[in-house]
Amino acid sequence: MIAEVYNQEGKKVGQTRLPKEIFEVKMNSDLVHQVVVSQIANRRQKIAQTKTRGEVRGGGRKPWAQKGTGRARVGSIRSPIWRGGGVTFGPRKEKVFKKKIPKKIKRKALLMVLSAKAKNNLLTLLEELKIRKPKTKMISEVLNKLSSKQKSTLIVLPEVNRNLILAARNLPKIEVIQAKDLNALDLLSFKYLLMPKSSLKVIKETFTK
Repeated sequence: MIAEVYNQEGKKVGQTRLPKEIFEVKMNSDLVHQVVVSQIANRRQKIAQTKTRGEVRGGGRKPWAQKGTGRARVGSIRSPIWRGGGVTFGPRKEKVFKKKIPKKIKRKALLMVLSAKAKNNLLTLLEELKIRKPKTKMISEVLNKLSSKQKSTLIVLPEVNRNLILAARNLPKIEVIQAKDLNALDLLSFKYLLMPKSSLKVIKETFTK
């Protein structure tokens, strides 16, 4: 597959052949769905935590005598049927949400999504991507000259670039990631994919060997 290469002014400066083993992988939506669900589950934070009747404060003595009052027998005011009592079958932090997916399957799903982006013309290759200062205005001007035009875009860098990371973090719907950290979930979270040509080499070395 041949892809156009642009400069930071949005002008075509050449073409490059995309690696077949990365950008011509047949889509299997069931496999991609399985990987994405597992990645969402693995990122899930266990926040909700309810208290059982043994953890709720108070209720140390029996509210009233077992017999003779005419009222229903009860052992503690912290019973789940009482207001302010413990919770039965509530969410607990001990629950495990993690799902294991083989590394080969995760890589396969990633390559499928990359292929789909290239096939649907959602991939933009740049000759290089650099800015002199970590200024949001600078990266904004570059993006406005490209087809994505600051719409939902994932910027893939070959290595850490502090200026670009700092400049892009204030832009909505824009995120910066290193090529070695690519995954199917992040790719599917953004419509457009923007990367300098040097990122292709990192992707090939990381995910095809």
